[in-house]
Amino acid sequence: MRKKVGVLMVLLMTALAALPCLVSAATLTQPEVDALLLMREEEKMARDVYLQLYDLWGLPIFRNLEKSEQTHMDAVKTLLCRYGLEDPAVGKGVGEFSNKDLQTLYDDLMEYGSISVDNALEAGVGIEETDISDLEEALNISKRKDITKVFINLLQASYRHLEAFHTMLDSLPGASE
Repeated sequence: MRKKVGVLMVLLMTALAALPCLVSAATLTQPEVDALLLMREEEKMARDVYLQLYDLWGLPIFRNLEKSEQTHMDAVKTLLCRYGLEDPAVGKGVGEFSNKDLQTLYDDLMEYGSISVDNALEAGVGIEETDISDLEEALNISKRKDITKVFINLLQASYRHLEAFHTMLDSLPGASE
């Protein structure tokens, strides 16, 4: 099932990428624009945290999800291009964000996740719960089919990521105590 969803995301991205970048941002509402910009950087924030936590703890879950988050970033970037929106992630290194709230969240998650493996996995839970909340809100805002498709796919992936983190936490020694 997971491979099928991953393949579907790649196919969706390929189809979106084939569309010309001709649609004007003026056709979007400001809340739609805001949601796209937030999701681009929120996916980057998740990728950056997972990349750093993999380097710190070496857990494969972080490497796998870092790659997944890059795919999510690419999907949202395709929408930014399609609607002629400036990419807030351009020129930003790992752990650097235009959105000050995401910068603070990244810094807090890295500080917390650097304490222990348990904390690192809990940081992942926090990221996915934030993604789920923000994506559900964004889905209530946008009525555009392309944006909705991407956001639904991202939401489904976030639920899978959340489940993976809970499974890892449940398997840690002392988790059942």
